[in-house]
Amino acid sequence: MSHVVIAGAGPTGLMLAAELRLHGVEVVVLDRDPAPYAWSRAQGLHVRSIEIMEQRGLLEKFLARGKVFRTGGFFAALGDRWPEGLDSAHSYVLGIPQTVTEELLTAHAEGLGARIVRGAEVTGFAQDAEGVSVRLADGTERRAGWLVGCDGGRSTVRSLLGVGFPGEPTRHETLLAEAEVTAPAEEITAVVARVRETQKRFGLAPLGEGGYWRVIVPARGVAGPDAGEPTLDELRSCLRAVAGTDFGVRAPRRLTRFGDATRLAERYRVDRVLLAGDAAHIHPPTGGQGLNLGIQDAFNLGWKLAAEITGRAPDGLLDTYESERRPVAAEVLDNTRAQMELLSTTPGALAVRRLLGELVTSYDAVNQHLIEKLTAIGVRYDVGGGEHPLLGRRLRDLGAGRVYAAMHGGRGVLVEGGAPRLTVDGWADRIAHVTGTGGTEDEGPAGDVLRHGGAVLTRPDGHVVWVGTSEGSDDGLREALERWFGAAGER
Repeated sequence: MSHVVIAGAGPTGLMLAAELRLHGVEVVVLDRDPAPYAWSRAQGLHVRSIEIMEQRGLLEKFLARGKVFRTGGFFAALGDRWPEGLDSAHSYVLGIPQTVTEELLTAHAEGLGARIVRGAEVTGFAQDAEGVSVRLADGTERRAGWLVGCDGGRSTVRSLLGVGFPGEPTRHETLLAEAEVTAPAEEITAVVARVRETQKRFGLAPLGEGGYWRVIVPARGVAGPDAGEPTLDELRSCLRAVAGTDFGVRAPRRLTRFGDATRLAERYRVDRVLLAGDAAHIHPPTGGQGLNLGIQDAFNLGWKLAAEITGRAPDGLLDTYESERRPVAAEVLDNTRAQMELLSTTPGALAVRRLLGELVTSYDAVNQHLIEKLTAIGVRYDVGGGEHPLLGRRLRDLGAGRVYAAMHGGRGVLVEGGAPRLTVDGWADRIAHVTGTGGTEDEGPAGDVLRHGGAVLTRPDGHVVWVGTSEGSDDGLREALERWFGAAGER
């Protein structure tokens, strides 16, 4: 019997499996497909996800396989400048195909001891007070203490759980292809520039391999959820309708369609069954937030579920997964709704787009605010403990990488700017203690606290739950330790 069965071996399920294994939880990941998906919809990691990879010691592997971008335009293709004031040591976007992200996360999870079983489709489950019995398509059954549905927007787990998924159906469909293109590159560049003056849901980009291009074009209407994959003729027709040419597109190796349906699960947990990633929320891909949102769900849930399983969780800890992450998803749904309106080609939408474009290019604070939304570094949880502006926010890396390095094993961190004056005795198995970081002006508000002799305490997901603003003061520290890490005592 496993502690946890995860349905779905996408980025969310893989990240969650690794997080659970950091705390010694036995986990099996079941995926219905016999092999990893060979086709990338998502193409990058945003700042918060990059920080997460650094917090688990994975970033160098991701950087070696990706490309760093510091260009703007991620919010509804508005503006072209990357903001200079982001409070992060990793202020960039990492272009990296989803297939590579999944490959690296698979190796990470398996390296920690997670079992990944492919060709294993979950078709049913029954839960009781002691656990969950999970039924598979081949007639076998697996028993676990918990089940987490990370099985996508059409989640079987969510459907069987009976959790509502209200929202709006698809209004606009887009075709996405990887195909050969025979038109000259200079012609493609000129046409794309002309069309994108008004139609931002269109583009062609070389993939740098075998003459293949990534092609994105609005579909002609909505085919519906039960429609098959588009044909090459349909792709050509849509290209001609939007661009006046089909660019000689041929031999697609991948061809699919996606919509802009927007839905949010009414609940993220029913007893011993939980939802994460697209199983809990779907939205248009504008801004490239979907994969990142799922990874961040897993990062929030992993340590909390592990604490519940190992008996270390204080009362109500696991409930904070839904209370923290569901509002974040609701905000993402709203900003993607706004972006879809700004991508419309109607006269009113174009007028609003021009106005907002002026604000983005004229005011750095507007540009930074929108990028903080997309990259999730503006997320703040209600963690109690006072009104300090750092409380509830994720901690940027400090001390030339020392703080994030201390998080590699999945522990929280107590950070002191000077010599050690505080203690985490009784919680040392769950919290690392980093001292002498100093803090600098370049390290934002957290650096200011440390530079003046203060201290901060973070959870395993890097969010701040206590701030000591004077040297050596431990007022409220023990309460924060017990609130988020349980009673003192070594394992």
